[in-house]
Amino acid sequence: MSKVRVATVWLDGCSGCHMSFLDQDERLIELAGLVEVVHSPIVDPKEFPENVDVAIVEGAVSSEEDLHKIRVIRERSKILVSLGDCAVTSNVPAMRNPFKVADILKRAYGEMADHNAGTGPSEVVPPLLKRARPLHEVVHVDVFVPGCPPSADAIYYVLSELLAGRTPTPAELTRFGA
Repeated sequence: MSKVRVATVWLDGCSGCHMSFLDQDERLIELAGLVEVVHSPIVDPKEFPENVDVAIVEGAVSSEEDLHKIRVIRERSKILVSLGDCAVTSNVPAMRNPFKVADILKRAYGEMADHNAGTGPSEVVPPLLKRARPLHEVVHVDVFVPGCPPSADAIYYVLSELLAGRTPTPAELTRFGA
């Protein structure tokens, strides 16, 4: 039996969902026998692979780079899981939505900078979109797992159901902000 090809990604978020993923503790050993992790920020791959069975994405779509990544992820994945409140609703990253991008950059790199005030990002930081968006506003999402972050139990349940060929319904295990 071949293993299920799983990828994890984080876009604009805090990586708390990945920490909850790791909090599955010894259950990760069980999952390791069933899955092949083909992409993850933890192993620092450079390109998202082809033929991914399950892509688990945390974070909002906030930059041109995020937009490009999520489109590639969707195109190359059979099942896309929106993991956590930032991916599901754009949550904390969306707190910037009422403001203009230029004003955000001016505040962050001009007014709040201790060194080189006013220079702003030019090469390292990808251009921001006008507003942060949840994944489903950009691509089709198959499974939504709310929570900030979702519990390790909820993540394990979702993965177990997907690996068993069933559609998970995590509503009993997690909710927004919990």
